[in-house]
Order: sequence, then structure tokens, then C-alpha cells
Amino acid sequence: QVQLVESGGGLVQAGGSLRLSCVASGRTFSSYAMAWFRQAPGKEREFVARINRSGRSTYYADSVKGRFTISRDNAKNTVYLQMNSLKPGDTAVYYCAADAGTIATTTLTRYDYWGQGTQVTVSS
Repeated sequence: QVQLVESGGGLVQAGGSLRLSCVASGRTFSSYAMAWFRQAPGKEREFVARINRSGRSTYYADSVKGRFTISRDNAKNTVYLQMNSLKPGDTAVYYCAADAGTIATTTLTRYDYWGQGTQVTVSS
């Protein structure tokens, strides 16, 4: 069992930055690929970014490529999402998720554990 707790959300103006953190407890953090998803009001949850177990490989949704950076610190059991040049369209609840599988995926149903989410609101 893995418990995930996100933090770092808040209200920011368009063009601003936020850094989200997700701390994992329980089983070995480095055994999991990690990802961030988001869900805006009235919309389905969507993939944002993914990082592999070692942190050497990352993958981004086209909508955030070049603006967001995912990283991890296995010594601290933490995954981060640095969000720059934020837009009102980035407003959503952001969730971190852990994947125990061996095949990289952006499909949310393939992820084994989820955090409770943190709200990000970008004002225009």
C-alpha cells in the first residue's frame, strides 16, 4: 500500500508559477513510476506528466510541454511538478499517481495509487 499526499496548490495570476509536491509513504517509492493528472470542473481527469522510476525519463502532455517540469527525489519519497507560465486553462485539481507496472502509460486506470488532489486556480 502507498499513501500519496499532494501540496503546493493555490491561487496564482496568469503567467505565474507554482510547484506542487507529492510525498509518498508506505512501500518503496523508487519501485513506482509517478505521474501527475488534473481534472477541471465538468471535465474528465487528464494526463499531465510522467516520470520513470529513476527520474531519467519524463513525458508530458502537449498542453504543458515546455511550461511544466516533473522531477523526483527518491531519497525524500517525493515527486514534484514545477508549473511555469500558468494559464487560466491550467485551473484544475491536480493529482499525483503511482504506477507499479512495467509499461509506461498515460492511461489513468493503469495507475495503482492516487493522492487526494490539490487545487490550482489561475486567474486572468
